[in-house]
Amino acid sequence: MEPVPAIPFIPAPGNLQLEPMIGFVLGALFAVLFNAEGQAFLATSLGDQRPGATDRHHFNAFMHLDVLGTIAFVVGGFGWARHIDVNPARFEHPQLYLILTRLGGPVANLLFAGIMASIIHLVMTLMDLSPHIFLGVVAVNVTMAVYHLIPIPPLAMGNIWVELLPASQAHVKMWLQRLGPYVLLAILFYDRISGAGLFAPHLDPLVRAVYAFITG
Repeated sequence: MEPVPAIPFIPAPGNLQLEPMIGFVLGALFAVLFNAEGQAFLATSLGDQRPGATDRHHFNAFMHLDVLGTIAFVVGGFGWARHIDVNPARFEHPQLYLILTRLGGPVANLLFAGIMASIIHLVMTLMDLSPHIFLGVVAVNVTMAVYHLIPIPPLAMGNIWVELLPASQAHVKMWLQRLGPYVLLAILFYDRISGAGLFAPHLDPLVRAVYAFITG
């Protein structure tokens, strides 16, 4: 399969092309949707059942969009969904199931990327279509999954270590969760403006390796 122009793809105002941008926008919407629904599915399956909860199982990407997370997509090529509330007290094994729930988001992104790549391969064998838009969707979901390894909330690894802090640190947990998105977005803006490369040298090779493996 042909690669998209850049992996990870970050919109460049001076060089916007139609197909990559369509793939990026669709990829961001699908990435947010599957990340949020992946967490909601695991939380519900593992015991935290909430019939009628407004943040779960509506499969509407726009209802999962987070303002700062959406800005992060434009600045850094990845972002995050609105927070999926989880009550570990409802889990049989609270710490383990909480970890599994938060990892459910990135895993769902990878599973969707794999399914999308298989569909692209099938369609390309049947008809002559440009795969760039669809490959962009794959690339954004892979980027989302890999960059959620950054240990800053509201990303998956950040949520895990913050939420596993002892109950006596509830005030600290609250402030970390509130400030985390702003800190992360500030880092992304600084990285974009300065070109410091705080995350890219460490995570982009993994993004490309996973993308190459999934797309064959």
